[in-house]
Amino acid sequence: MELPLTELQLINNSSLFQFDCPNCDTELVHKVAQLLLTGLATTCIDNTAGDPFRSYASVAVPLRKEMVDYLTERSQNFITESIVGTVEAVPNQQVEVSDDPAEIISDFMDEFGNIKRNLFGRVSGWLLSENREDKIDDFAQDMETDNFWPIDRREGISAIFIKNVDLKRKFHCGEKYESAEKLHEHMTKCTYRKISCENEGCRAKFSAFSKDEHDVVCAYKMVGCEQKCGEKLLRRDMDRHCITVCKMRMVNCPFYQIGCESAFVQSELSKHCQEFLSDHVLYVLKSVHKREALSEDELEARRHMLKESDSWDDLSESKDVRSLTWAVKHLEAKLKRPESDRENANSVN
Repeated sequence: MELPLTELQLINNSSLFQFDCPNCDTELVHKVAQLLLTGLATTCIDNTAGDPFRSYASVAVPLRKEMVDYLTERSQNFITESIVGTVEAVPNQQVEVSDDPAEIISDFMDEFGNIKRNLFGRVSGWLLSENREDKIDDFAQDMETDNFWPIDRREGISAIFIKNVDLKRKFHCGEKYESAEKLHEHMTKCTYRKISCENEGCRAKFSAFSKDEHDVVCAYKMVGCEQKCGEKLLRRDMDRHCITVCKMRMVNCPFYQIGCESAFVQSELSKHCQEFLSDHVLYVLKSVHKREALSEDELEARRHMLKESDSWDDLSESKDVRSLTWAVKHLEAKLKRPESDRENANSVN
């Protein structure tokens, strides 16, 4: 049976496109690369569990090769198996196939790990022990530190696995071109190309389409203060700035401990101290003369005496309890001195 002309043309044309764009979602590639290292560590630990004659490191090299071969084969067959599985499913029964490459590849690694798990791991409570998880974490960290399986190599392999299982082409580019020149031209503007964050100090790398998404959360981006104080600072310093130094942060009155319960933005401290000077002075007078048990009228008389002095406005320069207390005591002593001098003069006469 001959194929329709349009399908023959499609087959012939497909042979022209020999250059595939290799770009994948950068963050997903990195995630899968990290999974590969953890998966290898897990397999090595479980493969040597209870065996005093073999170390984790002694089996790492051969198991790495076997794992890569296994994942390559499983990922290459994934789309075919998914289609066959859907066709052979029970009628009217919904078959769910994950479209998350990381989840799919993680399942493949679990399968490989189960195959390589030794007898001790199968029949004991090893899989449930906390010691196992600690050993896996430690061995993965050791391999990372020793650069046993470099991240760039893992990412290169991960990109291949992702392209193999990304049935809906949601996580890789997949564009094809008939020449290397056209592929090169495409890759300079491919939305999946890897780029680095432009903010100074940030080492993040991601696909071009994620630039705006990263930009709104990047800790190294210079942004305006959330409390509108006018300062520009790194996003990562925002919380500390807003709590400790921002002039628009809410603060309690510095005379809170002796009675003033006002709260205001830091920038209005001077204004508050001027507007509420009379109240603050009264609070200070109550504290200073607490042992004398002065009545309200007597305290009011002392405040009135201070208000009538030429130095009253100067008191508003004192922005805390200690400085205002000293200023009030000093002014009281100054105002009482002439009265004392007059009393002494009268007694002499």
